[in-house]
Amino acid sequence: MGAQWKVKHKEAAANAKGKIFGKLVKEITIAARNGADVATNAHLRLVVEQAKKASMPRETLERAIKKGSGQLGETVQYHRVTYEGFAPHQVPLIVECVTDNINRTVAEIRVAFRKGQLGASGSVSWDFNHVGMIEAAPDSPDADPELAAIEAGAQDFEPGDEGATLFLTEPADLDAVQKALPEQGFTVLSAKLGYQPKNPVSGLSDEQMAEVEAFLEGLDNHDDVQDMFVGLAG
Repeated sequence: MGAQWKVKHKEAAANAKGKIFGKLVKEITIAARNGADVATNAHLRLVVEQAKKASMPRETLERAIKKGSGQLGETVQYHRVTYEGFAPHQVPLIVECVTDNINRTVAEIRVAFRKGQLGASGSVSWDFNHVGMIEAAPDSPDADPELAAIEAGAQDFEPGDEGATLFLTEPADLDAVQKALPEQGFTVLSAKLGYQPKNPVSGLSDEQMAEVEAFLEGLDNHDDVQDMFVGLAG
């Protein structure tokens, strides 16, 4: 399930453009530390494409790049922090945050985990594969995801949302595969590094699932939470 949880529930709850832009601005700022040229900065290129697909205003995008690359002389420093733990009913969870104040964030994440269990580094990640995740939509009904995966160099694929396909890659191959997929008849919707659960939890009752959903939504509403990967089947 992993990254798919956020897509389904964030967009179903509301099209919160401001929050989406806020997360993208942080990601762009971090990526631009390694240079403002998308031609030579693969991470920045991926995030810029996501920002464009989300209809981020050009001036917002350009300011984030300049800010991250030091062209504006601003001193805000974002840090990427990863937390591991369990949602209710022992559902494993990896939470990625981007923050300018690690002490504040860890204190608030501890509070957010009060109905779950916050673990130490490595307590959950062993049960996930670190992979590249590319969501792409077929350009025609004849587009073959299996053939596209083979030709583009993806390791695997699985059905995504609304007819899209989720292509899984080695982390180092993410940029190359997302560049190759359009030649195989697929339009890339998003591309990022993430975590795929090895042993997703299944068999929860409706009541238990509701508890997990409420917990995840509470975490996802935190301003510093950038992404979540959940070991939940379905």
